[in-house]
Amino acid sequence: MTVAEQAASIVMGHVPETDAGALHSYMESGLGGFILMGANIPGTEAELQSLTAALTVDPALPPLIAVDQEGGLVSRLNGDDFAASTTLKDRPVDEAAAAFAARGSLVARAGITVNFGTVADFTADTASFSYGRSLGTDATTAADRVAAATTAQEQFVGSTLKHFPGHGAAPGDSHSAIPSTPMGLEEWRATEALPFAAGIDAGASLLMFGHLSYTSVDPAPASLSATWHEIARDELGFEGVAVTDDLGMLLSSGDPAYADPVANGVAAVAAGNDLVLMIAGSDAQTAGQMAAGIAAAVDAGSLPAERLAEAATRVITLRLALSAATAQWSVCSDCEPVD
Repeated sequence: MTVAEQAASIVMGHVPETDAGALHSYMESGLGGFILMGANIPGTEAELQSLTAALTVDPALPPLIAVDQEGGLVSRLNGDDFAASTTLKDRPVDEAAAAFAARGSLVARAGITVNFGTVADFTADTASFSYGRSLGTDATTAADRVAAATTAQEQFVGSTLKHFPGHGAAPGDSHSAIPSTPMGLEEWRATEALPFAAGIDAGASLLMFGHLSYTSVDPAPASLSATWHEIARDELGFEGVAVTDDLGMLLSSGDPAYADPVANGVAAVAAGNDLVLMIAGSDAQTAGQMAAGIAAAVDAGSLPAERLAEAATRVITLRLALSAATAQWSVCSDCEPVD
């Protein structure tokens, strides 16, 4: 792959569109993925299946097709009436497993291969915006349910843990600010880290890095922090795809240091992210500009070519693995039952 092709392959794009032809054309630039938001979801499952099929340009290497299907407060797809974090935090762990198995099946049936659906943050603060989305109110209860949700979903889709290294310790909403906490690394290891470690051990395919700062570890947001990526890889043993939270959220923070979305994307890849995600403020040109900016940074020597190649390899490996799993799922859906 050329540098430009590698750069495009690590960008997950988005446009608020339901026209299958337009979406197919949008993906012809070689983007590695597409995230479906509410504005992309048509009225019926059959229409959604047609739309997700249109996102594939090369059947030998389908893109990552993602959705935020947490259930409950964050739910994009129709038909998800399964138990969600609003109630599961108080229920037995096997109920979390059952709910996320059903949810993973619903996502996969739509032709979606990645679910950004497992919140590994935890908080006991009912006033926190993340309380209703968390699977536990303490490290242990959250870890048990995150592991169960991960194992259940990985049968059907690539599951994702978010928002690393843990939003529960950093008050505030990262959709409009960059929350911070003075929590040190030792305390983090004993608390916020546990649900993420449990999900990683359970086989989560992706780890989403949040736009939040643990100031005593690194003043930069975790999404742009090489330190936090090293901790995830070296301490927690994560080997999958590291993905940013929506880079548009950095723009929404109002911090002038993050006013350039392309510079944010380059910094995210340099820090260790394999896949960059841009939703808020995205239009038909945004993903292409991001890919071009990443390629230009490699050409200029400000982003090591080895780092881009590593990111592209991880993303393509996951695309091939999920494509093979999806093919097997499609075949087996027509199999005769075995006595």
